[in-house]
Amino acid sequence: MLREPRNISQYLDQSLFCVSGAKAVSGDGQDLKGGVRRKNLAVFISGGGSNFRSIHQAILKGSVQGEIVVLVTNKPGCGGADYARDNNIPVILFSNMKEKPDSLSADDLVTTLRRYKVDFILLAGYLKLIPLELVRAYSRSILNIHPSLLPAFGGKGYYGMKVHQAVIASGARYSGPTIHFVDEHYDTGRILAQRVVPVLANDTANELAARVLQQEHQLYVEVAEALCEERLVWREDGVPLIRNKINPSDYN
Repeated sequence: MLREPRNISQYLDQSLFCVSGAKAVSGDGQDLKGGVRRKNLAVFISGGGSNFRSIHQAILKGSVQGEIVVLVTNKPGCGGADYARDNNIPVILFSNMKEKPDSLSADDLVTTLRRYKVDFILLAGYLKLIPLELVRAYSRSILNIHPSLLPAFGGKGYYGMKVHQAVIASGARYSGPTIHFVDEHYDTGRILAQRVVPVLANDTANELAARVLQQEHQLYVEVAEALCEERLVWREDGVPLIRNKINPSDYN
Protein backbone atom coordinates (compact mmCIF):
# COMPACT_ATOMS: atom_id res chain seq x y z
CA MET A 1 0.00 0.00 0.00
CA LEU A 2 1.40 3.39 -0.98
CA ARG A 3 1.92 5.85 1.82
CA GLU A 4 0.60 9.39 1.68
CA PRO A 5 3.21 12.06 0.93
CA ARG A 6 4.05 14.08 4.02
CA ASN A 7 3.10 17.33 2.29
CA ILE A 8 2.69 17.20 -1.48
CA SER A 9 2.30 20.98 -1.73
CA GLN A 10 6.04 21.39 -1.12
CA TYR A 11 6.71 19.64 -4.45
CA LEU A 12 4.33 21.83 -6.44
CA ASP A 13 6.29 24.60 -8.07
CA GLN A 14 4.33 27.59 -6.81
CA SER A 15 5.66 29.82 -9.60
CA LEU A 16 4.22 27.37 -12.12
CA PHE A 17 1.14 26.12 -10.29
CA CYS A 18 -1.83 28.36 -10.99
CA VAL A 19 -4.10 27.73 -8.02
CA SER A 20 -7.06 29.52 -9.57
CA GLY A 21 -7.19 27.16 -12.55
CA ALA A 22 -5.89 23.84 -11.27
CA LYS A 23 -7.40 21.34 -8.87
CA ALA A 24 -7.42 17.62 -8.21
CA VAL A 25 -9.92 15.94 -10.49
CA SER A 26 -12.78 13.65 -9.57
CA GLY A 27 -12.41 11.24 -12.45
CA ASP A 28 -16.06 11.69 -13.36
CA GLY A 29 -15.33 13.25 -16.72
CA GLN A 30 -18.01 13.89 -19.28
CA ASP A 31 -18.86 10.75 -21.24
CA LEU A 32 -18.34 10.58 -24.98
CA LYS A 33 -20.61 8.89 -27.44
CA GLY A 34 -20.68 5.17 -26.71
CA GLY A 35 -20.12 5.70 -22.99
CA VAL A 36 -16.34 6.25 -23.12
CA ARG A 37 -15.13 8.43 -20.25
CA ARG A 38 -12.77 11.32 -20.96
CA LYS A 39 -9.29 10.28 -19.95
CA ASN A 40 -7.00 12.10 -17.54
CA LEU A 41 -3.44 12.47 -18.85
CA ALA A 42 -0.17 13.25 -17.09
CA VAL A 43 2.68 14.49 -19.28
CA PHE A 44 6.36 14.25 -18.31
CA ILE A 45 8.88 16.66 -19.90
CA SER A 46 12.43 17.94 -19.45
CA GLY A 47 12.54 20.71 -22.05
CA GLY A 48 10.47 22.84 -24.38
CA GLY A 49 7.64 20.32 -24.56
CA SER A 50 6.63 20.76 -28.19
CA ASN A 51 4.84 17.39 -28.23
CA PHE A 52 3.13 18.32 -24.96
CA ARG A 53 1.93 21.54 -26.58
CA SER A 54 0.70 19.71 -29.69
CA ILE A 55 -1.37 17.31 -27.61
CA HIS A 56 -2.75 20.13 -25.47
CA GLN A 57 -3.73 22.13 -28.55
CA ALA A 58 -5.47 19.05 -29.97
CA ILE A 59 -7.41 18.75 -26.71
CA LEU A 60 -8.47 22.39 -26.95
CA LYS A 61 -9.62 21.81 -30.53
CA GLY A 62 -11.64 18.76 -29.45
CA SER A 63 -9.82 16.06 -31.40
CA VAL A 64 -8.31 14.43 -28.29
CA GLN A 65 -11.03 13.50 -25.83
CA GLY A 66 -9.00 13.88 -22.67
CA GLU A 67 -7.49 16.39 -20.26
CA ILE A 68 -3.90 17.03 -19.23
CA VAL A 69 -4.45 17.19 -15.48
CA VAL A 70 -0.81 17.51 -14.39
CA LEU A 71 2.67 18.09 -15.81
CA VAL A 72 5.71 16.42 -14.24
CA THR A 73 9.21 17.76 -14.86
CA ASN A 74 12.71 17.51 -13.47
CA LYS A 75 13.51 21.00 -14.80
CA PRO A 76 11.10 23.62 -13.41
CA GLY A 77 12.52 26.39 -15.57
CA CYS A 78 11.98 24.65 -18.91
CA GLY A 79 9.79 26.10 -21.63
CA GLY A 80 7.18 23.36 -21.33
CA ALA A 81 6.66 24.22 -17.66
CA ASP A 82 6.16 27.88 -18.61
CA TYR A 83 3.53 26.79 -21.12
CA ALA A 84 1.77 24.74 -18.43
CA ARG A 85 1.76 27.76 -16.10
CA ASP A 86 0.18 29.89 -18.81
CA ASN A 87 -2.54 27.28 -19.32
CA ASN A 88 -3.38 26.60 -15.66
CA ILE A 89 -1.92 23.09 -15.65
CA PRO A 90 -0.34 22.16 -12.29
CA VAL A 91 3.35 21.29 -12.38
CA ILE A 92 5.03 18.75 -10.11
CA LEU A 93 8.79 18.76 -9.61
CA PHE A 94 10.26 15.26 -9.64
CA SER A 95 14.04 15.24 -9.25
CA ASN A 96 16.59 12.49 -8.80
CA MET A 97 16.60 11.57 -5.10
CA LYS A 98 20.32 10.74 -5.34
CA GLU A 99 20.95 14.36 -6.24
CA LYS A 100 18.30 15.82 -3.91
CA PRO A 101 17.53 13.52 -0.96
CA ASP A 102 14.55 15.64 0.07
CA SER A 103 12.88 15.23 -3.34
CA LEU A 104 9.52 13.61 -3.93
CA SER A 105 9.89 9.83 -3.79
CA ALA A 106 8.68 7.50 -6.54
CA ASP A 107 5.99 6.10 -4.24
CA ASP A 108 4.81 9.60 -3.40
CA LEU A 109 4.67 10.47 -7.09
CA VAL A 110 2.47 7.42 -7.74
CA THR A 111 0.18 8.49 -4.89
CA THR A 112 -0.03 12.00 -6.31
CA LEU A 113 -0.87 10.79 -9.82
CA ARG A 114 -3.58 8.57 -8.34
CA ARG A 115 -4.95 11.66 -6.61
CA TYR A 116 -5.26 13.31 -9.99
CA LYS A 117 -7.04 10.18 -11.32
CA VAL A 118 -4.43 9.80 -14.08
CA ASP A 119 -5.33 7.18 -16.69
CA PHE A 120 -2.26 7.47 -18.95
CA ILE A 121 1.22 8.94 -18.64
CA LEU A 122 2.79 10.44 -21.77
CA LEU A 123 6.53 11.05 -21.81
CA ALA A 124 7.33 13.91 -24.16
CA GLY A 125 11.04 14.60 -24.04
CA TYR A 126 11.51 13.37 -20.48
CA LEU A 127 15.18 12.39 -20.19
CA LYS A 128 15.20 10.44 -16.93
CA LEU A 129 14.57 6.72 -16.47
CA ILE A 130 11.08 6.10 -15.12
CA PRO A 131 11.19 4.52 -11.63
CA LEU A 132 10.16 0.89 -11.35
CA GLU A 133 7.44 1.84 -8.85
CA LEU A 134 5.77 3.96 -11.50
CA VAL A 135 6.15 1.33 -14.23
CA ARG A 136 4.46 -1.24 -12.01
CA ALA A 137 1.68 1.09 -10.85
CA TYR A 138 0.84 2.13 -14.43
CA SER A 139 1.40 -1.11 -16.30
CA ARG A 140 0.60 -0.73 -20.00
CA SER A 141 -0.32 2.90 -19.35
CA ILE A 142 2.96 4.80 -19.85
CA LEU A 143 4.02 5.86 -23.35
CA ASN A 144 7.19 7.47 -24.64
CA ILE A 145 8.11 9.03 -27.97
CA HIS A 146 11.61 8.46 -29.37
CA PRO A 147 13.07 10.20 -32.47
CA SER A 148 14.23 7.07 -34.31
CA LEU A 149 12.75 3.86 -35.65
CA LEU A 150 13.27 1.63 -32.64
CA PRO A 151 14.88 -0.72 -31.90
CA ALA A 152 17.55 1.11 -33.93
CA PHE A 153 19.33 4.04 -32.26
CA GLY A 154 17.68 3.60 -28.88
CA GLY A 155 18.85 3.02 -25.32
CA LYS A 156 20.80 4.96 -22.74
CA GLY A 157 22.64 7.91 -24.27
CA TYR A 158 20.47 8.07 -27.39
CA TYR A 159 18.40 11.21 -27.07
CA GLY A 160 17.85 14.49 -28.85
CA MET A 161 20.36 15.50 -31.50
CA LYS A 162 22.61 12.54 -30.63
CA VAL A 163 20.03 10.23 -32.21
CA HIS A 164 19.93 12.13 -35.50
CA GLN A 165 23.71 12.40 -35.67
CA ALA A 166 23.99 8.64 -35.19
CA VAL A 167 21.36 7.93 -37.85
CA ILE A 168 23.16 10.06 -40.44
CA ALA A 169 26.57 8.64 -39.54
CA SER A 170 25.26 5.09 -39.97
CA GLY A 171 24.14 5.68 -43.55
CA ALA A 172 20.56 4.69 -42.74
CA ARG A 173 18.13 5.72 -45.48
CA TYR A 174 15.11 6.06 -43.20
CA SER A 175 14.36 7.31 -39.72
CA GLY A 176 11.29 8.60 -37.94
CA PRO A 177 9.52 8.70 -34.58
CA THR A 178 8.49 5.69 -32.52
CA ILE A 179 5.88 5.64 -29.76
CA HIS A 180 6.32 2.74 -27.38
CA PHE A 181 5.18 1.56 -23.99
CA VAL A 182 7.60 2.13 -21.14
CA ASP A 183 9.24 -0.63 -19.14
CA GLU A 184 12.12 -0.52 -16.65
CA HIS A 185 14.76 0.10 -19.34
CA TYR A 186 15.43 2.85 -21.88
CA ASP A 187 13.48 2.42 -25.15
CA THR A 188 12.82 -1.33 -24.89
CA GLY A 189 9.04 -1.41 -24.32
CA ARG A 190 6.51 -2.67 -26.84
CA ILE A 191 6.24 -0.52 -29.97
CA LEU A 192 2.80 0.97 -30.58
CA ALA A 193 3.26 3.31 -33.57
CA GLN A 194 5.93 4.51 -35.99
CA ARG A 195 6.17 7.00 -38.85
CA VAL A 196 8.84 6.69 -41.56
CA VAL A 197 10.88 9.75 -42.56
CA PRO A 198 13.47 9.66 -45.36
CA VAL A 199 17.09 10.51 -44.58
CA LEU A 200 18.30 12.66 -47.45
CA ALA A 201 21.80 12.38 -48.91
CA ASN A 202 23.00 15.77 -47.66
CA ASP A 203 20.97 15.97 -44.44
CA THR A 204 22.40 17.65 -41.38
CA ALA A 205 21.32 16.47 -37.96
CA ASN A 206 19.27 19.66 -37.53
CA GLU A 207 17.47 19.17 -40.84
CA LEU A 208 16.63 15.55 -40.07
CA ALA A 209 15.54 16.49 -36.54
CA ALA A 210 13.11 19.08 -37.88
CA ARG A 211 11.60 16.60 -40.34
CA VAL A 212 11.20 13.93 -37.65
CA LEU A 213 9.76 16.39 -35.13
CA GLN A 214 7.03 17.41 -37.55
CA GLN A 215 5.94 13.77 -37.73
CA GLU A 216 6.28 13.37 -33.96
CA HIS A 217 3.66 16.05 -33.39
CA GLN A 218 1.18 14.37 -35.72
CA LEU A 219 1.83 10.82 -34.51
CA TYR A 220 1.58 11.57 -30.79
CA VAL A 221 -1.72 13.38 -31.27
CA GLU A 222 -3.08 10.42 -33.23
CA VAL A 223 -2.00 8.01 -30.50
CA ALA A 224 -3.48 10.25 -27.78
CA GLU A 225 -6.76 10.27 -29.70
CA ALA A 226 -6.76 6.47 -29.86
CA LEU A 227 -5.96 6.08 -26.17
CA CYS A 228 -8.73 8.42 -25.10
CA GLU A 229 -11.22 6.71 -27.42
CA GLU A 230 -10.21 3.26 -26.13
CA ARG A 231 -9.11 2.02 -29.55
CA LEU A 232 -5.99 0.31 -28.23
CA VAL A 233 -6.04 -3.50 -28.19
CA TRP A 234 -3.41 -6.08 -27.24
CA ARG A 235 -2.70 -9.05 -29.48
CA GLU A 236 -2.36 -12.46 -27.82
CA ASP A 237 1.43 -12.29 -28.15
CA GLY A 238 1.54 -8.98 -26.25
CA VAL A 239 1.84 -6.65 -29.24
CA PRO A 240 -0.29 -3.47 -28.93
CA LEU A 241 -2.41 -2.36 -31.90
CA ILE A 242 -4.63 0.62 -32.65
CA ARG A 243 -8.06 0.06 -34.16
CA ASN A 244 -8.90 2.24 -37.13
CA LYS A 245 -11.38 4.93 -36.17
CA ILE A 246 -13.44 4.57 -39.36
CA ASN A 247 -13.27 0.80 -39.71
CA PRO A 248 -12.75 -0.93 -36.33
CA SER A 249 -11.92 -4.22 -38.05
CA ASP A 250 -8.73 -2.65 -39.43
CA TYR A 251 -5.63 -1.60 -37.50
CA ASN A 252 -3.38 1.38 -37.99
